[in-house]
Amino acid sequence: MPAQRLSASLLTQPVHFVALGFGAGLVPKAPGTVGTLIAVVPAWLIGGWSLPAKAALIAALFVFGVWICGESARRLQCHDHPAIVWDEVVGFLATCVVLPPEPLWLLVAFVLFRFFDIVKPWPIRDLDHRLRGGIGIMLDDIVAAAFAAACLLLARSIPIF
Repeated sequence: MPAQRLSASLLTQPVHFVALGFGAGLVPKAPGTVGTLIAVVPAWLIGGWSLPAKAALIAALFVFGVWICGESARRLQCHDHPAIVWDEVVGFLATCVVLPPEPLWLLVAFVLFRFFDIVKPWPIRDLDHRLRGGIGIMLDDIVAAAFAAACLLLARSIPIF
């Protein structure tokens, strides 16, 4: 199936329900941004966790995402269909690993993650085009998260912030 609008009936299948961000990926405009939005509350909730606990959660969600996104893409017969947004959810959570649970920092993290996920500077675009299946779907968002997190760490190291 080419990258076209999908039916909400797909949400009855658990694989698609999760991969499509509990339905967020079905919005007609900017599904990746909407998928990222659904990760804001969980990002805020885990903000007070220790770094190892946050890293373990992200690692588990990433591994799960490799399978769930790959399986959803296989069933849809379309690599990285725009409606598959689990990768944005995990990517945003990964971005926020370095943050305290403060609304302003969550907003900055959101903007930075969406910027890197949309623009896809090297090597993100390269990963997006070269890797297939769930690993390709997930990895480009994790690298976008790393870029965004690096910018956040840099900003937080400046005394005026």
